[in-house]
Amino acid sequence: MCGDRGLVAVRTERRAWAGHVGVLAWQAVEMKMAAAQARGLERNALVMTSSSGKRRHLSSSPFKPPPEDPPVERFELNDLVTHDKYGLGRVILVEGDTAVVVDFAPKKVRITAPFARMIRL
Repeated sequence: MCGDRGLVAVRTERRAWAGHVGVLAWQAVEMKMAAAQARGLERNALVMTSSSGKRRHLSSSPFKPPPEDPPVERFELNDLVTHDKYGLGRVILVEGDTAVVVDFAPKKVRITAPFARMIRL
């Protein structure tokens, strides 16, 4: 009877030890993901994905190359613009090519590039 208890104790210890190692391994993965996020990478950056960005066009391909992205429209201070959702407004702040702040009559809205729904008048 004493031998059975020892066997059960050994099995329990092995299970507990294996579970502990699993927790430590999971914590290591979480630490790597947190470090990647701190460097500005997405959470899925550590995982290989099938579609990561644009594919290069092969010259021997029978298909046409994908169309180039249209250039980002540049707005200047005090430009009059119209937006599909907010209506008529005036540009009051330009943040390079990334965003503009537009003063629509009741409120001010920051709109990021691409400015698909906004047109300069």
